[in-house]
Amino acid sequence: MLASDLSGEGDVIQVVSRAFDVLRCFEGHEARLGNLEIANRCGLPRSTVSRLTHTLTRMGQLVYLPRDQKYRIGPSAVAMSTSMMKGLQLRNLIRLRLQDVAEHLPGTVGFVIPDRFHLVYLEYARAANALGLHESTGSRISMASTAAGSAYLAALDPEIGDALINEMERETPDAAKLVRSRIEANRRSLRENRYVTAFGTWSPHINGCAVPLWSPQYQTYVVVTIGLLSAMYDEKRVHKEVAPRMLDLAAAVGALLEGEGDIFASQLERKSIAVPAHNNNKMMTEELNGLEAGARRPRPARSVRARDGRR
Repeated sequence: MLASDLSGEGDVIQVVSRAFDVLRCFEGHEARLGNLEIANRCGLPRSTVSRLTHTLTRMGQLVYLPRDQKYRIGPSAVAMSTSMMKGLQLRNLIRLRLQDVAEHLPGTVGFVIPDRFHLVYLEYARAANALGLHESTGSRISMASTAAGSAYLAALDPEIGDALINEMERETPDAAKLVRSRIEANRRSLRENRYVTAFGTWSPHINGCAVPLWSPQYQTYVVVTIGLLSAMYDEKRVHKEVAPRMLDLAAAVGALLEGEGDIFASQLERKSIAVPAHNNNKMMTEELNGLEAGARRPRPARSVRARDGRR
């Protein structure tokens, strides 16, 4: 469910919502879960989970393993996700951008999308000497305690963001309490600096910096984010050294998202695109598939219409 859907929450078909809650329980492709484990994770009655897993198995979304008496993600779910990922040719281009930042900063750099009260890594890059963070594609992180989640919530129109926090409060009150204590400061930081930081909220050893971007494809905000060891990058160093690189990364990724339609329509032409480097005085070029050098820069994160959650 996207944050912008909360205003029409009464129209949600509960059984469909619960079916997706069941599928979310399977964190990885190899995850194996029984009905009791799924019920505990979803907070649903075991009888309800049993009916849902039976239906999802008939649809191919799950597979039943008789020996283990557990379920795992099925071929239809894998095929559906694989088909989507194949269509996203820009993921490889985004990964290149993330890797460039990772080569300069010893942390984990990610491109994440929202999923209810979490965010999911679509792409990531990690420095060879990165310590303390081991997120990978498909990993889920908390919206309440991370820089990425803070940036996402801050980018939403206040009415939409507050509705999402209210929904969070019903299910995870401690997380909502943490969000409420920081939301106004995060909105101000995004408005004034164009990025949001988090220092020790996810882990006392990790500091983070994140920038939200509007995605025409997903019709919601996505986020570029980085996490680094706090012992190496304190608050002052994050603002001075990390934030400028993340803003440059956001500009490059935003240009890719804005030009996404050209990627799908292209014949994999090899062209060069200029991307702002960290010092803003140099321009680096990389061969990118199907993008024109004049790709538009991303819209400011808070300058668009409110009805879809944007500001």
